[in-house]
Amino acid sequence: MAELAFTKGHGTGNDFVLYLDPHGDQPLTADQIAKICDRHFGVGADGVIRVIRSEALQPGRELLAEAPEAIWFMDYYNADGSIAEMCGNGTRVFARYLTEKGLVELADGETLSIGTRAGVRDIQRNLAGFAVNMGRWRLEADEPTVHANGLSVARPGLGINVGNPHVVVALASQDELVGLDLTQAPQLTPAPAAGANVEFVVPADPMIRDGVGSISMRVHERGSGETLSCGTGIVAAALATRHWAGTGAPNQWTVRVPGGTLGVRMFATEDGEQVGLSGAAELVFDGVLDLEAL
Repeated sequence: MAELAFTKGHGTGNDFVLYLDPHGDQPLTADQIAKICDRHFGVGADGVIRVIRSEALQPGRELLAEAPEAIWFMDYYNADGSIAEMCGNGTRVFARYLTEKGLVELADGETLSIGTRAGVRDIQRNLAGFAVNMGRWRLEADEPTVHANGLSVARPGLGINVGNPHVVVALASQDELVGLDLTQAPQLTPAPAAGANVEFVVPADPMIRDGVGSISMRVHERGSGETLSCGTGIVAAALATRHWAGTGAPNQWTVRVPGGTLGVRMFATEDGEQVGLSGAAELVFDGVLDLEAL
């Protein structure tokens, strides 16, 4: 019997099945991943994270050449089995897994570097749980129109890439945000070649308090559907809102999603502006799957 020992974890409700495969001996097929993530017939999750040594995977070996400290690689898959470049909540849960399982030590003030398909990401512990440097970001030239169930007319979107592609849409009220039906994927015109996560945001009232911006957000993730939280989406939503707010907008934001609240911070570096994400990361339970029964 082929078995898979796994751990269920989540970051503000964005949940994952994690499993240890240090040498790359137990890859899963897209069909197996989709069945594991099925909330009725499987474990149920927004994605699967394979915990693998960077040296055992080609993208990881490429990163080791520039960052030999990135020993572990977050091999992330969406709920439909497709590969994803990056997952912000996933990086924090990945760090929690590595530390809880004794694979790494991470004292307060120390930095853990991990490999992802979007590059190396640095993580530190903080009072909220874990803070991850999401690296540099860019504003995309395209501004697609977004059609979504629950909106009477299409809305303009702002393309932002934080290691994976996002389109952020500003809404007028909490009623509009609550009234969205995200059981079906929003339609983007023109459609991005690689697809995109779509975030819908509403500013708080007041939007800025004590120098910190605040917004609410819902998200539809490509390959997964609506999720309770999306780390990269939260970062993209904060960046888009700051962009719309213009000069004088703060560099620190709180973003409320159905699964909880996370913090976003933009900061200057010699290589250009980077952005950080901080919030909780929890491990819920361990289990063993019979892969032949899927």
